[in-house]
Order: sequence, then C-alpha cells, then structure tokens
Amino acid sequence: MPENSTASPQVVLVTGASSGIGRATALELAGRSARLVLVARGEEALDEAATEARAAGAAEVLVQAADVTDEDGIRIAVETAVQRFGRLDAVVHAAQVMAYGMIEEVPREVFETVVETAVHGTAVVARVVLPVFRKQGEGQLVVVNSLLGQVATPLMGSYIAAKWGQLGLVRVLQQETRDVPGIKISIVKPGGVDTPIYFQAASWTGSTGRPPPPVYSPQRLGRRVVALLDRPRREVNAGILNPLITAAFRLVPGIYDVVVGPLMQRLAIADDDVPPTTGNVFASRPQGNATEGRWRSI
Repeated sequence: MPENSTASPQVVLVTGASSGIGRATALELAGRSARLVLVARGEEALDEAATEARAAGAAEVLVQAADVTDEDGIRIAVETAVQRFGRLDAVVHAAQVMAYGMIEEVPREVFETVVETAVHGTAVVARVVLPVFRKQGEGQLVVVNSLLGQVATPLMGSYIAAKWGQLGLVRVLQQETRDVPGIKISIVKPGGVDTPIYFQAASWTGSTGRPPPPVYSPQRLGRRVVALLDRPRREVNAGILNPLITAAFRLVPGIYDVVVGPLMQRLAIADDDVPPTTGNVFASRPQGNATEGRWRSI
C-alpha cells in the first residue's frame, strides 16, 4: 500500500518484532507514522521494541506476546488490531528460530520446533489473517524467507527444511488468493544479515553461527520489506550473491556440494567455543534480543 494512499496511517502487524529484521521493519514503519501491532514471544524485549517504535514516530503501538504457532495468541493480536483501528492493512511475518548441527546430532525436539516455527507458524498467520483481508477486499502479507529456502548447506538441515517448506506454503497461498486481486502476498529472501539469530540459535557444532558475507544491515532489510508494502512483488532476493549461489546449486550441483561444506565452516560458523545449546528455540532469551547482531554490515 503506497505511503500516501490513505489519509490515516497504515495499520501493520509484525511478527518476530522483538529482534532482528522484524524489529528493524517495525522501526522503519514507525518512521512513517504507522500504527503497529508487535508480536513476539518475549514480553520484555517486545516492550523495548515498542518503546523504540514510539520514539521513532509510530502513531500508536500495541503489543501481543505470543508464539506464532499459538493460533489463539495470533488471533487475539489480529482481532485487537481490527477492533482498535478498524482494519489491518498489512502483516510482516518475520518470526523464526534456528539450529546448527548435523541432522543426526540435532535433537528431534529442536529440529521439529525450528520447522514448526516456519511452516506451522506461517500457516497459523495465514489462517487468521486471510479471512480479515478477504472481508476487507485487500491486504498485504510479506513473509521473510531466506536464501536457504532455495539452496542447501550442511549443518543447517532443520532451518533449510523449515525455509523450503515455508517457501512452498507461501507459493500455495499466492495461488489460493488469486480470487481477491486486492490481496498481495510477497516473499523476501535475505542472504546474510547482521541480526542476533545466529548467536541465539541452538548449536551442536561447538560454535555459534555467523551471517555469511556479504552481511547486510537489518535496517537495509527493513527498508526492503517496507518497499514491498509500497510496491508489492511476488518474490524478492535481498542479497547480491543470492542469484549466483542459487544458480550454482541448480546448475552444477556436484561442484556446489564439494565447496559448500568448507565455505560453510569458514564463512558461516563463528570462531568461538560453546557447549551444545538449545539457544532460544524453546523460549525467548531477552538478553540476546536486539535489532543488530555483532557483525560489520553494509
């Protein structure tokens, strides 16, 4: 929805709003005086994000502490937005958790939770939001996917299964909403982004993760997401190397498989020493939530 297409501010719900791309997107929208509904698991970090959004210029900010797999919690957030503001213009779905480790090493519960957050979480958001959009005759859903939704790497099996499944699900949603031209569903696929998700992740590699270069700032991704609200597109790659990596994965899989493991170890695993950890997979870790991570970005 174009920024000046209505007299009143946009009403946007953001999941994963307490950290990373979700938080950066909320702050970008706040700078446009949007009315925001922020959703995340951890109340403490969510309240901090809401305070930042108000300071950045948001017309109004509501918060709802909920996991995206909690359909009742997501429904409360959506109903609250509609009751308070009379409509819901857009939803940015950015919530996700991550785990590192070989598939045979990552515990089943961790693996399943990573996948469930992406796939079931996206389905929950769609089940709750799309009936509202249909009633309005319009609305936008932007889903933050990943470069890893279209390629594969070792040590990230659960996340790759999650993002491949999410991508397929969103493509189906695009097909199933063709009967309402006013409903726009977009997928954004970032490469490496400087957010806390990498060191918040579960890990069975002996180290935490890190974003592979080139590393983009979360603010840059936030601006890209907001641009999709202005000019909807079906799919957007947010990373200069994404097309090259995807082409290598598809066109020369033998060569890709030889080099991806060493590159993963060198460029996407941090040089630190940590015991096996479930990270924030099962519960929010407020001390680690922030807009930015700890890596230099562009």
